[in-house]
Amino acid sequence: MEPIREFRAWKIPGFAALLVVILLGAGEAALIYALVRSAALILLWAVIPIAILVPLSFSGFVTVQPNEAKVLIFFGWYTGSIRDAGFWWTNPFALRRHVSLRIHNFNSDQLKVNDLSGNPIEIAAVVVWRVVDTAKAVFDVENYQEFVSIQSETAIRTLASRYPYDAHDADTASLRGSPDEVSEDLRKHVYTRLEIAGVEVSEARISHLAYAPEIAQAMLRRQQAEAIVAARQKIVEGAVGMVQSALTMLSEQDVIELDEEKKAAMINNLMVALVSEHETTPIVNTGSLYS
Repeated sequence: MEPIREFRAWKIPGFAALLVVILLGAGEAALIYALVRSAALILLWAVIPIAILVPLSFSGFVTVQPNEAKVLIFFGWYTGSIRDAGFWWTNPFALRRHVSLRIHNFNSDQLKVNDLSGNPIEIAAVVVWRVVDTAKAVFDVENYQEFVSIQSETAIRTLASRYPYDAHDADTASLRGSPDEVSEDLRKHVYTRLEIAGVEVSEARISHLAYAPEIAQAMLRRQQAEAIVAARQKIVEGAVGMVQSALTMLSEQDVIELDEEKKAAMINNLMVALVSEHETTPIVNTGSLYS
């Protein structure tokens, strides 16, 4: 079956059509008056069709609000959509389905899923969407709003399983560490699922992200441990650089000549002073350097 595409429905300005209907009504009144006065039954051939046509004509009037559309269905056939805001007259026998073209926000519930590493997490997202093809929204899915809800949550679950909650290195994308990349991936994934319903996704972002309660404390301790290790590594790197700089300056400026044993002792003392978590207490040597 060939997919249905949106196209513009036939319509005319409503006020012009209203003027014609009023004139028809006035003409009908004049014919009825003439029929009563002259009793000319031949006038019934004009009175009866007009009497049927005028009431039916009123069902052809339709008002379209800004950012709304009317989908017309005539005896099971799609006859077009009216997107232009205003007062119009169209096929009075056509059924009309209302479709909103406004921007919508879908706020998902907090979903419990497993990330790429298998850790249970809680995740929720906001999807900003709007209908761009009214024919697809009405005819290709049963209920396009419910379709958006279900497919968006499915896309969120799929996204969460493709990324780890947190990455151990800067080159690996993660849910927490790469918000822009993850949001763009989520938007594309949701759009792919909703395109069949004539829906455009303009933005999709994670609104809630946390470890599941049963592992939250354990993961918090792991993050703290990783932070401590990273901090210690930075401190050691800085201390090594300072010791190296001190030895180089002593050697270049001929302040003192140290053998390998004294260099090792000096390095040990400097590293202890620089890396220690507590403030160190210096000991002043008043004797010989080699005593």
